[in-house]
Amino acid sequence: MTRETIFLVQAFVAKGKDLRAETPVACQSADAARRKAEKLAPAKAGVVAFSTSGDAELGEYDDEPVVFFKTGLLPSQFEDG
Repeated sequence: MTRETIFLVQAFVAKGKDLRAETPVACQSADAARRKAEKLAPAKAGVVAFSTSGDAELGEYDDEPVVFFKTGLLPSQFEDG
């Protein structure tokens, strides 16, 4: 089992009263993900950059992502606490 960490940026757009997730963008590092998220933020309802670790072969990743940037309207899974 080989664990790896992936860095993702997830943007959301408002669809009426709901949020719709766009296709997540994979990045090479936390810094690259943060820069991408900051660039997308003005045009989106919400943006979050996070990492998760796991085994790609098994498709098993941590249940709780490590969020290092977030702004705007986000689903409850990205709320604090």
